[in-house]
Amino acid sequence: MKTKFLRIVLCFFVCLIQFGLKAQFNAVKTPEKLGGTVNTEVEESMPIFDKESSTLFFVRSSDENSVGGTSDQDVWKSEKEEDFSYSKASSVKELNNKYNNSIVGINKEGNRVYLLNSYEGKKDLKKGISVSEYKGKKWGKPKEIKIPKLDIEGGFYGFHISNDETAIIISYLGTNSNGEEDLYVSLKDENGKWSEPIQMGENINSSGFEISPFLSPNSDTLFFSSNGFGGEGDADIFYSIRKSDNWTDWSEPVNIGPRINSPKFDAYFTYSGNNFYWSSNRDEVRADIYYTTIIPQLFADISSTDVTVYKGSDGSVNVTPRGGVPPYTYKWDTGQESEDLYDVVKGIYNVVVSDSYGQTVSLSAPVNEPKPLIELTDAIIYFDRNSSYLNPQNRSDLDAFAEMIANADPSIKFEVVSHCDKRSSEEYNLWLGERRMNRTIDYLVSKGLDRSRIKGDQKGESQPDVKCENCTETQFTLNRRTVIKVIRP
Repeated sequence: MKTKFLRIVLCFFVCLIQFGLKAQFNAVKTPEKLGGTVNTEVEESMPIFDKESSTLFFVRSSDENSVGGTSDQDVWKSEKEEDFSYSKASSVKELNNKYNNSIVGINKEGNRVYLLNSYEGKKDLKKGISVSEYKGKKWGKPKEIKIPKLDIEGGFYGFHISNDETAIIISYLGTNSNGEEDLYVSLKDENGKWSEPIQMGENINSSGFEISPFLSPNSDTLFFSSNGFGGEGDADIFYSIRKSDNWTDWSEPVNIGPRINSPKFDAYFTYSGNNFYWSSNRDEVRADIYYTTIIPQLFADISSTDVTVYKGSDGSVNVTPRGGVPPYTYKWDTGQESEDLYDVVKGIYNVVVSDSYGQTVSLSAPVNEPKPLIELTDAIIYFDRNSSYLNPQNRSDLDAFAEMIANADPSIKFEVVSHCDKRSSEEYNLWLGERRMNRTIDYLVSKGLDRSRIKGDQKGESQPDVKCENCTETQFTLNRRTVIKVIRP
């Protein structure tokens, strides 16, 4: 059931404060009531800060000292102290009358405030929003902001203006609402005119109520309160991500969490610096203003540098923490507690990074080393008579040699020298030797050897391995050799 302070009218927030998070709430401190004189035995709600985050404006309801008495709500302000307490609160008299008054937005320069439109005519005769300019030492008369075909029935409505002031989010019971109050949007055109309200879609509008909208500065994250998506209690604060440029394309709402939401009513979300503020009746019959400090989520990156030589120890592992709250601590599985590791050997290195709030992240990185270098020796293949084609044995031998080259010193080069037996003419053997040389080189290149590491030569029949007059077939075969010589630097 809505508490009394909800039955007065909802607010809108003008989001003009930098907001460093995008729907990422890893942890927050335990909520506390604002210190000082802001919270009293009556209702306090709708917190909003000036541009320096030093002055807090808020609404006090059901106070007998209000202009309209206990059935009224007035605008109050208080200066923030260093310890999160607040100076003695005072009424902003020029903005208060006998109707329900509240500041619901402040521009970047701090000289313009947006207000509930209860400054003209009879109470609740026309519901909407107004703006007031600061002139001299006081606020001027509020002027209505016109939104076409905005017809609000009932006592519950609210607004929020985007950071660039081109979109207004509206919470009210429209003609096509799903149940109670839904969220709508009105867009400003190039001439400064506002469009008719557009229902913002089924994902963020339920059969219950959606109220107190609040946008991140780049308008990609929408905060609001609802009783239609389950949660901790009467109404919870949710957030939703805009998935495209379309103002009706939103992700499923996500509950902001049990640290902020209570079993009772939680709404009027805003923030200043690294703190969230909202209004809740969790501890009392009537609502007070609470705050909590955001603890940025801890992330960390890890990278490694491999050992340069086999069995070496010049590897390193580097960790870079992001987010969280320093100082950071590091616990490596090696027992070390430094941020980075140097002069390490091949292995897997694991570390747990912690921040001052006890958040942790576990990281792992491998440090590798080159494979052990194989000691290469010259290779020899033998060709069939009068042939330069590689036979199956040739290919098998060259495959094995190419595999060894891959694990050998990369500075080694090679010379392929081909020979022939003497059974053909010298001219023919020179031609045949060249073909055998080229086919051998081409095959090694096809297996991954850089051609720039190979040179070739052919000797024909001029340098036989076996010198013989009446050579046997075995001796002829030994002379039809191609030698792959290993040339070390």
